[in-house]
Amino acid sequence: MRHRTVRDLMTRNVVSARYDTSFKEIVRLMTENEITALPVIDAGGRPLGVVSEADLLRKESDQPGIAGRAPVPPLEAWERAKARGERAEDLMSAPAICARPEWSVVEAAQLMETQLVKRLPVVDETDRLLGVVSRRDLLRVFLRKDRAIREEIEQDVLQDTLGLAPAQVAVAVREGRVELCGVVDSRSLIPVVLRLSASVDGVVGVTDRLSYRIDDVRPARSGP
Repeated sequence: MRHRTVRDLMTRNVVSARYDTSFKEIVRLMTENEITALPVIDAGGRPLGVVSEADLLRKESDQPGIAGRAPVPPLEAWERAKARGERAEDLMSAPAICARPEWSVVEAAQLMETQLVKRLPVVDETDRLLGVVSRRDLLRVFLRKDRAIREEIEQDVLQDTLGLAPAQVAVAVREGRVELCGVVDSRSLIPVVLRLSASVDGVVGVTDRLSYRIDDVRPARSGP
C-alpha cells in the first residue's frame, strides 16, 4: 500500500515573512494572498514561528474602547507584549512546530492535534522551509474516488499483502465507506483484513460481513 505523505499534500508555493517584516506588510501579505497565517523565517529560510490573524488581532483587542475603558477581559502580560509588537518576530507564535515531507497523514494529524495548531511548516533535513501543510490539505485524502479505494483494497491489501484469492472477499465502497463480504480461511485473519482496509487513504469506515472456515481463536477443548 502507498500512503499519501505530507510531501504529496503540502502547499509548495509558500507565502512567508522574514523575522523583520513589519506588521502592515504582514497584513498586506495575508490580504492579497487570502491566507490566515504564514510562517516566519530567518535569513537562512528556516522557520522561527508562525504569525496568524489571531496574533495580529491582539493589537486591536489591546486598544481601549470608545469610552476609554480597558479591554475586557484584560490581556495577560505575554498577550500585551504581542499586541505592542511591530515586527514578525514580536508577533509570531514560537517556536515553529514543523513536519517532515516523508511523514504520513496520520503523523501530521496527530502532531496538529496534540499541539493544537491548524498548520505545520514542512522542512527538509537542514530545517529549511519546503512548504506548509494544513488541516484542509490532510482532509484531501478523503476526496479519493471510491473506485480507487476499492482497487487498492482488492489488489494491495487482499491479494498482494494477504495472499487472498479475488473470489474470497468482495469489496464495495460508497462515499468512502467500505463493505467486506466473503469467507476467509481463519477467524484470526478477519481483524487483520479490517485493520489494513481501514488504513487505506480515503476510507471513512469499514463494515465487516466476513465469515471464516476455521476458528483458530477459541482455545481447543482438552480431555473428555
